[in-house]
Amino acid sequence: MKVLIITYYWPPAGGSGVQRWLKFVKYLLEFGIDPIVYTVDNANYPKEDITLKNEVPNTIEILKQPIWEPTNLLFWKKKNQTKKDISNISNSGLLSFIRGNFFIPDPKVFWVKPSVKFLQKYLDENKIDVIISTGPPHSMHLIAQQLHQNNDLKWIADFRDPWSNLYYNKDFNQQKFAVNKNVKLETSVLKKADCILTVSNTLKKEFAKKASRVEVITNGFDDEVLKNNSIALDAKFTISYIGLLPKQSNPKVLFKVLQELCVQNEDFKNDLKLNFIGDISDEVKVQISQNNLLDNTSFFGYVSHNKAIECQKKAQVLLLLIPNVENSKGILTGKLFEYLTAKRPILAIGPEDGDLSEILKETNAGVVIDFENEEKLSLEIEKLYHQYKTGNLEVSSKNIEKYHRKELTKELALVIKSLHS
Repeated sequence: MKVLIITYYWPPAGGSGVQRWLKFVKYLLEFGIDPIVYTVDNANYPKEDITLKNEVPNTIEILKQPIWEPTNLLFWKKKNQTKKDISNISNSGLLSFIRGNFFIPDPKVFWVKPSVKFLQKYLDENKIDVIISTGPPHSMHLIAQQLHQNNDLKWIADFRDPWSNLYYNKDFNQQKFAVNKNVKLETSVLKKADCILTVSNTLKKEFAKKASRVEVITNGFDDEVLKNNSIALDAKFTISYIGLLPKQSNPKVLFKVLQELCVQNEDFKNDLKLNFIGDISDEVKVQISQNNLLDNTSFFGYVSHNKAIECQKKAQVLLLLIPNVENSKGILTGKLFEYLTAKRPILAIGPEDGDLSEILKETNAGVVIDFENEEKLSLEIEKLYHQYKTGNLEVSSKNIEKYHRKELTKELALVIKSLHS
């Protein structure tokens, strides 16, 4: 069985967006499914990780087409200058307004028409059983939708994030016509795809209002995070965050609590170290400064995937932040599943009744504290610090095997094959 996977993010793209389908492709062959990947030829990825190229199976066919992206002109500086961080792109300014109202559903929409033409020619000459599109960018679904309509092919639309309810859409100051158009396009995809794939139970409930079939396959972890490298824990009481940190996830309550603890306890102040590894919003940095925590904080910038894994295993405490937005209960960051394997306590700030909380309870890997609960957060950090001082800061996570990428790909293979049963 052959599947055509339409994805914008593909190595050398870095960041979380590339991981899901890179890992699925890595394992699909073991379940009797031959993936063909269609992606961009000249993408201006804001973050790159060339080491991920090593994970692409040599035997699979990869189709590429050039793309023209208006973001080259709007959001990033010229090629001889540093690209702007993703965390600061949606700044509610003029460029964000243009992005949200004139490029619907996203700036990759200019790739739809040439992609349909290119892939139709490929389909005329090659047998494909199932088309899979993954978004964001949700323009990938528009490519698949046209191919689905023009050919007798089953179609799976994978939503790694929502579309019209995507948390940073508000920063685009979308006018009513833009909001309506996004909803109309999203509804069309949800209703016409043979199966909607998504990453959390809350998103499943949302999509099931319009789609006839919705399946959940979460993100996960892979073998590289399980290597038993002898990595020594940080000597300081480190609270480490690894990954993209947009302004919507700015943990103001955390910085306030840490400042208070530093004032109350000189030893805590001397032991505390905040590590931010990745693309961090400027608003987060301002908040750290306002709470007099700069001397206790280090920013490492974007690092390779392998280096990120090392940082996870060294941390005394792993910080996980859910965006404080309307649909936060259904947000499961991809980093969560790698955090689980690091065997370090996870301190999460987010909705206490969301999908994240359920997984942390099931795996005994950490705790979720609500966005505004200062008292509970302070008590939890004090508890973790006491365990650190007494040499007992550890966690015994369990029930994580089902989140291995190979097990998740097995689930995907069953969904794909069910479309032809």
